[in-house]
Amino acid sequence: MKLLSVNIGRPRPNPWKGGPSLTGIDKRPVEGPVAVTAPGPKGTGAVGLAGDRVYDVKHHGGSDQAVYAYAREDLDGWEAELGGPLPNGAFGENLTTLGLDVNDALIGERWRIGPEVVLEVSCARLPCATFQGWLERGGWIKRFTQAARPGAYLRVIEPGEISAADPVEIVHRPGHDVTVALSFRAMTLEPHLLPRLLVADALPEESKEMVRRRTGA
Repeated sequence: MKLLSVNIGRPRPNPWKGGPSLTGIDKRPVEGPVAVTAPGPKGTGAVGLAGDRVYDVKHHGGSDQAVYAYAREDLDGWEAELGGPLPNGAFGENLTTLGLDVNDALIGERWRIGPEVVLEVSCARLPCATFQGWLERGGWIKRFTQAARPGAYLRVIEPGEISAADPVEIVHRPGHDVTVALSFRAMTLEPHLLPRLLVADALPEESKEMVRRRTGA
């Protein structure tokens, strides 16, 4: 298991009307080591990778969404389905991985990347209008949701530097069965699964509050 690339977003005009004027979804591979630190609370646009940022600060960024990972294997699957190339970073991911089943990762699972950095899986990515506009695919949000291959947001446990080709090692798996894919399905098309999510202590507090509100727990 390893990183294929580390991807940073530069500001560009938002391709989707009605959203913020700028977006950082256009993430591209960078050379050399990239510093990884915990960005602090949501609301400033800060994220975990030096040189990267988000512009929809209400819905993105902050410690629980410090880094976004997506598997190269899933990008390859989408390439075949969509009939066009999807380079590393095409889904706005910071980390493009190889050999790691990102969607089967458990909420609270920890990955060591390279010699220094430890990240913790916090939640699934939920698709937004900017994502659909960026790919220029009508009905993309519905299609992405039905596939339930969302990729994972991670929080920074131990800071440091990472680079493309760094090995990824799973160093902790919690004792529950709440995967990234299951949490995504619960929050989108299968709400009957929501009660199962509360056993995942590492789920972001705002997600737990949403679950309690929707289930009356």
